[in-house]
Amino acid sequence: MPKLLLVEDEKSIAEGLAITLESEGFQVAWVKDGLDAIPAWERIRPDLVILDLMLPGMSGTEICRTLRSRSDVPIIMLTAREAEVDRVVGLELGADDYVTKPFSPRELVARIKAILRRAPLVEAVEEEAPVEASGVRVDRVRHEVQVDGVEVDLPPKEFDLLAYLVEHAGRVLTRGQLIDEIWGSDYVGDTKTLDVHIRRLRTRVEQHPHAPERIQTVRGVGYRFADR
Repeated sequence: MPKLLLVEDEKSIAEGLAITLESEGFQVAWVKDGLDAIPAWERIRPDLVILDLMLPGMSGTEICRTLRSRSDVPIIMLTAREAEVDRVVGLELGADDYVTKPFSPRELVARIKAILRRAPLVEAVEEEAPVEASGVRVDRVRHEVQVDGVEVDLPPKEFDLLAYLVEHAGRVLTRGQLIDEIWGSDYVGDTKTLDVHIRRLRTRVEQHPHAPERIQTVRGVGYRFADR
């Protein structure tokens, strides 16, 4: 159930919105003072924040700026103002959408659902679990690699290549597959670039780079990362 944080000081609006949102399958937490917004976000870690612009204690613009400095959580701003400058300021601060009061709760629900449909693409990357095979651990989120428990620094392309190999450990991956995945399908070079990166990777993850056990060559086809 998606979690929403509603920051709104007008009780009648907040209660009506909460009823509508909960009927649509959302879990709603409500705070009415701007000073409570950041602590509530830290405690709840919502999937989306609905944020009024005019609040006691701390303004919606300040809250939006603070949230955006700490997180990519989607933010929809609410305001009674109609001035274009308010809308621009809100969006420049990092709000994902902007709704002017009075508004239709159904319209707000539609906007929330549209934003959350896009949000999982980001969350999927943020929550991607580390992968491990043959003593090599790759964490895409933190951009970290450990070989037998020792952290190893890799340039971006080598990191991406190793991550893909480890994620598909035990499978034979053709040179074409690897080039398309790491360099893109529009890459116009030859496979020597791939082979050079493989050689460099072996110096970092193999005990004996000239007799590799982890990154194995499959003659005439490509490479396989040992699954053991």
